[in-house]
Formats: sequence, C-alpha cells, structure tokens
Amino acid sequence: MSEALQELAAYITERKDGAVMSHEVRFGELTLVSDTAHIIRLLTFLHDDSQCQFINFTDICGVDWPGREKRFDVVYHLMSPRQNMRIRVKVPVGEDETIPSATGVFPGADWFEREAYDLYGILFTGHPDLRRILTDYGFDGHPLRKDFPTTGFVEVRYDEEVKRVVYEPVQLRQEFRNFDFLSPWENAEYILPGDEKASE
Repeated sequence: MSEALQELAAYITERKDGAVMSHEVRFGELTLVSDTAHIIRLLTFLHDDSQCQFINFTDICGVDWPGREKRFDVVYHLMSPRQNMRIRVKVPVGEDETIPSATGVFPGADWFEREAYDLYGILFTGHPDLRRILTDYGFDGHPLRKDFPTTGFVEVRYDEEVKRVVYEPVQLRQEFRNFDFLSPWENAEYILPGDEKASE
C-alpha cells in the first residue's frame, strides 16, 4: 500500500506542478501540503482525474498552532472508492488570511467550513452562508483556539425573576485548584487505601 501511495503522490505532484508543496506517507495514509492559492485547483483535480477520483468528501477540520507564523492548518480528508484509498490535504493559513471555499467542488463542505469558522475563526471566501453553526449568535471568540480561556467569557442561565435567558460575565464560583501534576500513585507520602500490603 505504501508503494501505491508513493506512486500516487508522484503522479499528483507531476500533474499539478506547483499545487503540491510537499507530501508524506505515514501510517498508511498520504498527506499532501498545498497553499491557499492552489487548493481549489488541487481539490478539483483530485475529484475529477480518472486516476484519482477522490469523490467522497469525508471531513474538513482545523488545527491551531499559535506559535507558528501561519497559525492554522485547514485539513481536508478525501476518499476514493475506486482506488480504495484515503488522502489528506493540509493548507497552512495565517490568522488574518482567507482560504477559498471548497463548496464549488464538494457541496458537502458547507457545514464543515462553517464549523471551522465558528470554532477557529478561519474565513472561507466564496462560501454561500458563512455563519456560526455550533455556538450561540452573540458568542464572543472561537472556542477551539488554544488561547481561548477555558471558562469562556459569558455564562448563560434562565432567570426565574425576569422569565428569560440572561447572559452574564463569567464569575468563578470557586478558586481554581493548584495542581502539582504528580500522579497520586507516585511519590505519595501516605498509604493509599488498598495499598497497605504493597509495601510489605
């Protein structure tokens, strides 16, 4: 299988000169790296070419790398029933960059791109209806970014007195605990229940 994937990678790289920045075969899967300028051309080729026929659009997801210049990866997962192969296409995208929508090639990309926008803030140009899909209408921020606070910014509750849902700034009801990140089963200075015989 690895040899077939290497041959496929060579074929795609040769046919789509400039659209594939690099490729790698790991864990029995081929990963191509492209850029925002060539992604639609590459996805169209993977869908239409008779040697590829990656017609099954599986997923689009985002990955956040806050320390990197191009902060996000937009990752496409495709499958070819004819070739019985899967492929992954990664596109690095900067925080202030946009990436073309894949809905023209794969109409099913619609909600996946909305999810990537909602959770990471990645903007897809040409998307027919790019709006939040999982968070509330007035939600502030993008919750899967690694710099998003774990408590969020607002909390929502139903207020019985005013008979409606109210939004309030987050108030921590208790102090965060200080963890020493040691396992309780290592270096404990006391005998844990059930371990009385372990020291004998």
